[in-house]
Amino acid sequence: MSLPAEEVKAIGVAARWYARLHSGTATDADRVAWDSWLAADPLNRQAWQRMAAVAEQMASVPGALAAPTLSKAGNSSRRQVLRSALLLTSAGTLGWLGWRSQAAQNLMCDYRTRVGERREFRLADGSSLLLNTDTSVNLRFDGRQRVLELLWGEILVSTAPDPLLRPFKVVTRHAQVLALGTRFIVRSQPGGGEVAVLEKAVEVSVPGSGSAMRVEAGQRVAFNDRSLGMQRGNDVSVGAWQQGSIIAIDRPLAALLNDLSRYRPGVLRWDPAIGELKVSGVFPIDDTDLALAALESGFALRVTRYSRFWVQVARADSR
Repeated sequence: MSLPAEEVKAIGVAARWYARLHSGTATDADRVAWDSWLAADPLNRQAWQRMAAVAEQMASVPGALAAPTLSKAGNSSRRQVLRSALLLTSAGTLGWLGWRSQAAQNLMCDYRTRVGERREFRLADGSSLLLNTDTSVNLRFDGRQRVLELLWGEILVSTAPDPLLRPFKVVTRHAQVLALGTRFIVRSQPGGGEVAVLEKAVEVSVPGSGSAMRVEAGQRVAFNDRSLGMQRGNDVSVGAWQQGSIIAIDRPLAALLNDLSRYRPGVLRWDPAIGELKVSGVFPIDDTDLALAALESGFALRVTRYSRFWVQVARADSR
């Protein structure tokens, strides 16, 4: 599967910008020039998101091909990571290392949402599918089964009775979820995911591991490619994104900011020293600037906006 030439070019430029901005020597003029490039074309913004995804996933590439993330690497390592990223783009796909990239999958998927977008679809069997921000799904319905392949992101599924009695499954790269006449949420991330059941029940399994579990309404379970976690009860935060909010209850600030970053384009970074600060509140995901302003005023934080697409969070008294 090949990317169009203009997208390959844009991703290459994005990689060079990423390396420059994470070099430790970037100037205000560099950020202004980057901001102008980012705003010049929607393709540039998409390429920037893809480059950020590559950087986040670099650390998980096994063996001698592994590289540190750009933000922690020295100058020589940054150059190596940049060369790796450009090799990925020149190949026309980011899957040559043995893992399929989010970028390539997004181009060919059946259903998708952009960063910050939520969208509902009615499926041919009468089931409904709600996609959260930055989500990609493939659909495989045939005479024997109904399968949703969640490539990336988060979905809420409400299944409909099927006259053909076909099983309904959600498949991620780490686990499978068999619906048992139900309404449930599945989230898939590079390292694993989570299933939360709102009605009836599901069966969650990790292929090849022997791990399988029935999860009833009101419960949720995390998973990775090796095993299932312990079941926990749902709380008010589960599925709050349907109503346009993130609900935090004594949640580490780093986890909250990581969630907020899923709903805004560009880069949202924070000082690791504030990552464990416990935060409670309701934060809008359709206006993440308002959410950041609420954090700034309510938790003694300072939000520095280098541009619309580059935001840093730190303690208010830090310099």
